Amino acid sequence: MALADLASILWREREMLELLLFKLEEEQLVLASGRTRWLAHATREVEVVLEEIRRTEVVRAAEVEAIAVELGVGPNPSLSRLAEAAPPPWGDLLTQHRQAFLTVTAEVSAMAEANRDLLTAGARAARETMLSIAGSVETYGRRGETVATAPRTRLIDEAM
Repeated sequence: MALADLASILWREREMLELLLFKLEEEQLVLASGRTRWLAHATREVEVVLEEIRRTEVVRAAEVEAIAVELGVGPNPSLSRLAEAAPPPWGDLLTQHRQAFLTVTAEVSAMAEANRDLLTAGARAARETMLSIAGSVETYGRRGETVATAPRTRLIDEAM
């Protein structure tokens, strides 16, 4: 029965990772739209899902330790190690879970990286705008030090 419990926990984790991917995509849409009013809400939703994933991981780790003792594979085994030691059909099911985790975590990582890039670009643009209004723009000199320069002349089309 322990393997059935583990399979249920793994399904729950997969669902949570899919939800995290969805929430990250929502956050990305908010960032890309430039409508930052909802950014705090989107970020909070991502954090809520991450916290739920952490709780589920603790439960999974405890279940894996119990199964590891049953199967005699040693402490803290990987999912692939459990799959090798598990009797049919559990080994195949654990292998499928492992592959699904690899896929969705790669997608989550890529989406999180894209969101970080959007946040960095937005922060940089806001900072440069504020500095240009203040009368100077900071940039990097030849040796990597920060230097202030005169703002670039900007043409504004008043007809827009």
